[in-house]
Amino acid sequence: MANIAFILLCHKDPDAIIEQANMLTTKGDYISIHFDARAKPEHLQRIRTALSNNPNVTYAKKRIKCGWGEWSLVQATLNAIEAAVDAFPRATHFYMLSGDCAAIKSAEYAHDFLDASDVDYIESFDFFESDWIKTGIKEERLIYRHFLNERKNKHAFYAGLALQQKLRMEREIPQDLQIQIGSQWWCLRRRTIESILEFTRKRKDVMRFFRSTWIPDETFFQTLVRHLIPGDQIRARTLTLLMFTDYGMPVTFYNDHYDMLLSQDYLFARKISPEAHELKERLGKMYSASEMQFQISNEGRNLFKFLTKRGRIGRRFASRFWETESTLGRERELMIILCKKWHVAKRLSKSIRQNTDIPAIDYLFNEESTDLPDLGGIGSKLHKRARHRRALLRMLFEHHNSDRMVICIDPSDLDLLQDFCSDRCTTRLLELKCDFTEDYLEGHAKRVGLAGDQTPAESITRLLPTIRRDIYYESDQIRDAEFENHVILCESDSHEWMAEQISRFLAVTQDTALNIAKTDHLFDD
Repeated sequence: MANIAFILLCHKDPDAIIEQANMLTTKGDYISIHFDARAKPEHLQRIRTALSNNPNVTYAKKRIKCGWGEWSLVQATLNAIEAAVDAFPRATHFYMLSGDCAAIKSAEYAHDFLDASDVDYIESFDFFESDWIKTGIKEERLIYRHFLNERKNKHAFYAGLALQQKLRMEREIPQDLQIQIGSQWWCLRRRTIESILEFTRKRKDVMRFFRSTWIPDETFFQTLVRHLIPGDQIRARTLTLLMFTDYGMPVTFYNDHYDMLLSQDYLFARKISPEAHELKERLGKMYSASEMQFQISNEGRNLFKFLTKRGRIGRRFASRFWETESTLGRERELMIILCKKWHVAKRLSKSIRQNTDIPAIDYLFNEESTDLPDLGGIGSKLHKRARHRRALLRMLFEHHNSDRMVICIDPSDLDLLQDFCSDRCTTRLLELKCDFTEDYLEGHAKRVGLAGDQTPAESITRLLPTIRRDIYYESDQIRDAEFENHVILCESDSHEWMAEQISRFLAVTQDTALNIAKTDHLFDD
């Protein structure tokens, strides 16, 4: 039968640690505690005093001052492991925990689960081939030496990195190791742990290498397990439930998560809120219970993604106030000016404002600086405007107290056009087709970052036909979509023809349309 030695890294809340240690050892398991050397000595003394009569508790013989991303976390873990190996010869498995973790299955279930398969549980994916690292530096973690903490000394950390890059101070990774990466929350068999400890005593070169890598708690054990243990004896997963927000922050569990946590295919969960006293109490009673049945649905991650995604669009449990309707309104008219030359469309929209009472708004989905009324956070950033596009337009209709409005959109925004043209409101499109000189295309390339002042002339010459084709392709896509109420004005059209099309587009008189068509320098660059 499995006997678990829990490896607990902690740095605060001594009362919670005492409670956690008593709970985890109630069914004959063990715990080895590393209490951060930065913490208050009296807190450690309180823990030792409270657990002095518990023979299943031991402590790391040497305490380390730990810092996020540093080797100190790995060294503290090794110290706690060595203490557990010496103190608990009957321990069959070693399970890594933090003070924020809590059991979400009974001890009985955990023992049966570990007995069912003679394997190690540790996330271990190829460091270079996998996409486990989402942001930040990647190979630089390994090939350069890191002695400063990025969180505490950010400027110095990156200055040191830049200096090493400048001086080409890359180092080689130990040739017999294939670096792996994964979560630090693992569960390993005793023989695996003993093999790791033996490896650390023999391979001083590897130890020197990892001591100066960045965030080694995500690579050290993961790499050594793959190096020492056959692949068919490794399950590349963690037995601790971890969930993260789309900001990269760990999800915190509260009292109302009890039923959801028990249904997940994990033995522990991280992290539990310090204020979730009811949840901790219920989980503690569950851990000690016998013959409990667990219905594993494992929907936690998908449910969290679903709810947070719906929250992003105002549909978490109820609609946000600005999403109470899904349409702009049957009675409203949205008139869209499409033009690649934004200054041309802006001249036309300005003329519309001067000659009619129709509100006309420039590139609100393309330029963050577009002049908009104060509509709260919904209009603060371009991505928010696009995400809540219909809500934004409804608010603008209401702000201007009008059922008719003109907006300018770049022809590349086909998804916006398809969305608005599928609305119940009346939507009309006016496409301005301009002539594009070589000088204009060159300026456009520089404005969008495709070329610079130092770009050779021959490179620009090769680039311009591609840019021209892209512009024509956008226009072709709009035509292929076969939108209703789509009219086109060309730079070469007569004022009379333009007036006729503008009259159809705006539903204004021919005289008003002619005044707009005769806007001074409308198509000039």
